Amino acid sequence: MEPVKRLKREVRAKGTVLTLYKDTVIANGIEAEWDYIHHDGAAAVVAINDDGKFLMVRQYRNALDRTTLELPAGKLDAPGEPTLECAKRELEEETGYYTEDLTYLMTVNTTVAFCNEKIDIYVAKNLKKTQQNLDPDEVVDVEVWDIEDLKQLIFEGKLTDGKTIAAILAYESKYLKA
Repeated sequence: MEPVKRLKREVRAKGTVLTLYKDTVIANGIEAEWDYIHHDGAAAVVAINDDGKFLMVRQYRNALDRTTLELPAGKLDAPGEPTLECAKRELEEETGYYTEDLTYLMTVNTTVAFCNEKIDIYVAKNLKKTQQNLDPDEVVDVEVWDIEDLKQLIFEGKLTDGKTIAAILAYESKYLKA
């Protein structure tokens, strides 16, 4: 297989979270244009309460025009911010719980065909209640879920967020399967 070579990259649009590029590449000897979306990265948290249940967030997602059930998560405040710090911040902002007990679980690249978004996912335990600190335009409801109920939603196609699905199943595999 012949390697793909990028000839040039042009900014098409810059938003608050994403930058859209048009890349010109040579692939199989043919010049082509490919879309590329840059994202600075994010962190997500599998937050487990003292009863072994998951703290989940329900929020409106504009791209889907509906609310979704997800792990608490958010983008890095700046390129290069440690994802562990982002995870701590987002956990408290979205759920109103804080902890220093975070363990790395996995990394997910969300949409490898056209976007470089990378989400590091952590497991949080020994949660301490504080208070939500949402952005002015955020509406986030916190819900407590059992893993079996979450898995049922996944396999019924009702829980569709990729990072959340990967993290729930990875958590079960790593921590709950003997």
